[in-house]
Amino acid sequence: MKKMKLRTLLYIGIIGSIVTSTFSCTKLKEEFKGELEEGTSNVDPGSLLITAYNSLNTPYQQEQRWVMQEISTDAAMAPTRGGDWDDNGMHRAIHLHTWNADNGYMNNTFVSLGTAIYNAGNVLRYNPSAQQGAEAKFIRALVMFDMLDLYGVVPVREGASFEDFRIAPEVLRPQAAIDYIVKDLNEIIASLPANGPKAAYVANKNAAKALLMKIYLNKGTFLNRQAPSFAAEDMNKVVALAKEITASGSYTVSAKGKYFDNFAPDNDEKSTENIFTLYNKNGDRGGNVDRTWNTIAHYNMRPGGWNGWCTLSDYYDKFSDADERRGIYYNYPADTTSNRTKEFKRQNVGFFAGQQYNWSTNKPLMARNPANAPLVFTREVTIRTSGATLETAGIRPMKYAFDYAVTGQRNNDWVVFRYADVLLMQAEAILRGGTGTATEALGLVNTIRTNRGVNNLTALTLDNLLDERARELYWEGWRRQDLIRFGKFLLAWQEKAADADPKTLVYPIPSQQIAVNPNLKQNTGY
Repeated sequence: MKKMKLRTLLYIGIIGSIVTSTFSCTKLKEEFKGELEEGTSNVDPGSLLITAYNSLNTPYQQEQRWVMQEISTDAAMAPTRGGDWDDNGMHRAIHLHTWNADNGYMNNTFVSLGTAIYNAGNVLRYNPSAQQGAEAKFIRALVMFDMLDLYGVVPVREGASFEDFRIAPEVLRPQAAIDYIVKDLNEIIASLPANGPKAAYVANKNAAKALLMKIYLNKGTFLNRQAPSFAAEDMNKVVALAKEITASGSYTVSAKGKYFDNFAPDNDEKSTENIFTLYNKNGDRGGNVDRTWNTIAHYNMRPGGWNGWCTLSDYYDKFSDADERRGIYYNYPADTTSNRTKEFKRQNVGFFAGQQYNWSTNKPLMARNPANAPLVFTREVTIRTSGATLETAGIRPMKYAFDYAVTGQRNNDWVVFRYADVLLMQAEAILRGGTGTATEALGLVNTIRTNRGVNNLTALTLDNLLDERARELYWEGWRRQDLIRFGKFLLAWQEKAADADPKTLVYPIPSQQIAVNPNLKQNTGY
């Protein structure tokens, strides 16, 4: 009988990572606690699967993966406001592309992603049902995809290294990681449920297909970030998968005026687009959605926040006045409080610019410092703000409608994949040589634009398609990946000079990880 040794490992994490915030020269101590016969244990694979889903919360909240995918771009910035949001410059470094292997985001995200990969793989060791195993493999594939995108490598434990943490995890390079992910996804689709938007928080057939689309579309980038190629075979697969998702009949582009249904507190009921989400019910499973407004809202707003992050005016200017994605009045669910947004009907989702108002009284809000100054969010913002606009610099996006019905963690499910992105990827694949015509690609994009209240495009190019992705998918965690794929990530934008070194197309391997895994080698240039 094969046996798995259970052990307590101090400091060394499940992917061979140091998980504390300090580095110690003290000899690490390993204490064996006994043995558990793997095939006859009482471990419930269903419980392990819940753990695997839960482990997505930390890397996919608006702090780790999200920061690395959005703050590093023209879509978002975390300016230092006097002494606030300094944190030894870690936020500034992400936007300015001056990060190094010791930046806190590097290790925190690496460890969280690695933990999720391990937890998903752990389900497979305890005789899960076909569907349970398929869901676990989907979770693992999703996180491996993001690990590859961010760091260019994927550490993974299998076989002996899964059972003995003294054995360093194997490290998959781009082609091997792509092959691994694609094989897993193709094998599990038949065993996954065919859920639609109302159960998008369960791994499903169309979620696996959407992830495959992402892999095939970015494959050439992962293999050569400076000069990606887009093979017709890969683009044809993207198109075919998109058509399969459409043919399922489970999704439609949200109707005009309903864009923010996809991010609402009851988006599991309202959305017609969401393909895969992280479940959240009063903080159960998909927690920390509060961060989407905590990070942007001023202290005197309701909901209040930490007065931090913002977008840039050039990005804001990509939206026309009629574009509902820029901001609308939105009917919040379960809002029984008199006058709260209902009487005055002010914009309460989207990009907040200019004078801000109390949504219940319609009175202008004031800043905290300087006292009694109007709370006017300005277009102008610098990476370090001070003086009269210390608190007010920068336009603030709020995509997830605030949940007034509950206290603590909210009910908005965190969106990972949705149908509009599928159509945009299909259009892009056609432009890059996949099956289809330019007219067909244009029609896919205009289907979305019509429902967002803006005029149709008359022609589709890669440049205006990238802009459409910017408008449709802002702050959803795809901007960095898009800019790299379209060859724009190294360019200058507001507050960032052009990158002198293409090394920034991939993040460095955290120093802490190289110290504990001899199979990891630092990425070129770091």
